[in-house]
Amino acid sequence: MNSACPDSTVYALSSGRGRSAVAVVRLSGPACGAVLDRLCGTRPPAREARVRSIRDPISGELLDRALVLWFPGPGSFTGEDSAELHLHGSQAVVSAVLRVLSGFEGVQAAGPGDFTRRAFDNEKLDLSEVEGLADLIDAQTDVQRRQAQRQFDGALSDQVESWRHRLIRLAAHMEATIDFSDEEIPNGLLERSLLGIKELREELQDFLATSHVGERIRQGFQVTLLGAPNAGKSSLLNKLARREAAIVSDMAGTTRDVIEVAMDIAGFPVILSDTAGLRQDGSADAIEAEGMRRSQMRAEEADLKLVLFDGLEIAQPDRGGLGLLDDKAIAVITKRDVMRQDPPASFKGHKAYHLSAKTGEGLEKLLEAIQEQLTRLHAETDEAPVLLTRQRHRESLEDCAAALERAESAPDISLMAEDIRHALSTLGRITGRVDVEDLLDVIFRDFCIGK
Repeated sequence: MNSACPDSTVYALSSGRGRSAVAVVRLSGPACGAVLDRLCGTRPPAREARVRSIRDPISGELLDRALVLWFPGPGSFTGEDSAELHLHGSQAVVSAVLRVLSGFEGVQAAGPGDFTRRAFDNEKLDLSEVEGLADLIDAQTDVQRRQAQRQFDGALSDQVESWRHRLIRLAAHMEATIDFSDEEIPNGLLERSLLGIKELREELQDFLATSHVGERIRQGFQVTLLGAPNAGKSSLLNKLARREAAIVSDMAGTTRDVIEVAMDIAGFPVILSDTAGLRQDGSADAIEAEGMRRSQMRAEEADLKLVLFDGLEIAQPDRGGLGLLDDKAIAVITKRDVMRQDPPASFKGHKAYHLSAKTGEGLEKLLEAIQEQLTRLHAETDEAPVLLTRQRHRESLEDCAAALERAESAPDISLMAEDIRHALSTLGRITGRVDVEDLLDVIFRDFCIGK
């Protein structure tokens, strides 16, 4: 990542490029106040918006009349002197102001995430809050927005710090037992410490077992279309996506690979996957067989399966499709518009939803069923203050729980204390309270410029 020097002052267009009513240019760094004074004569009072004339300090040319805000450090987002110029949003105005800013000594254009990196370096945000901010910027659905806001507000940080303080206390007890082994220490201290280790380890394991939905919300729930060739999977995908995302043909086996479409269904982020048809007659060629293997794999990984049955063949429903019906499945009977008989109300104890991808009949009821299933998946954590949103969070907690489990069975107290220290280190990696230099480039490189 090409980050600016931490001693420099950086600037960037923080609003979107292109024609707009207002464009926001941000500055942060030690030269920020001096730059403002040269651009607009006098900087406004702290944290108060004032209209100022923005001029080229060399030629005196008026570039714009804009709202200017001054945020002296440490009371700013980055923790250092910062400013915002709310300009008229024409490309010409923005380009002229950026050109002038580039001419100041010690001032340079910001790279992706530079402002947020400075907030982290100045302890305005910890790593999990930084990641929450990144998720908030990228949120595409209401559910993602709510989850990201909770993490940005420090919900995960607060929980991790609570666990960390308990571990620090346990570590202190271990060290006291080691350092003062020849002196009188409280009776039962080691036994109470072992009980505390066991309780925290069980709490972490319970949390890990129920917190997987947070990662799904961030990445999207996996909803997979499954069924025999020509059951109407691609037609349904196109109807739900409202575009021609997949090829539709009367020829069986047209879909050979998995086709994915990102969607918002009732506020839930969804990755909808169209898969190769599952044949039972053994007639598939090598490519189609590989597609079927991938279909089976997606069926196992899916959060929700839409199992489609051809309405014209409903008298002899696909046996492979019947085998896919379980508590993660919704049974769908297709081609309702051309069926010659009334479809059954259920399959294998599952309510059957009837629809026509051609006319849209029944689509609304199917969407309601999908929403109901996603709501059920989300319900267990909807009110939970803390969710894990990234694999690195989960891996750190798993490492912490494993270290605590080792501590419980350690043959002597010195090894137990070392396991507790390792557990503390793994927790610290979530919030950045240990050396995490190897993580920083990965976390900040995906930020947009100006944030």
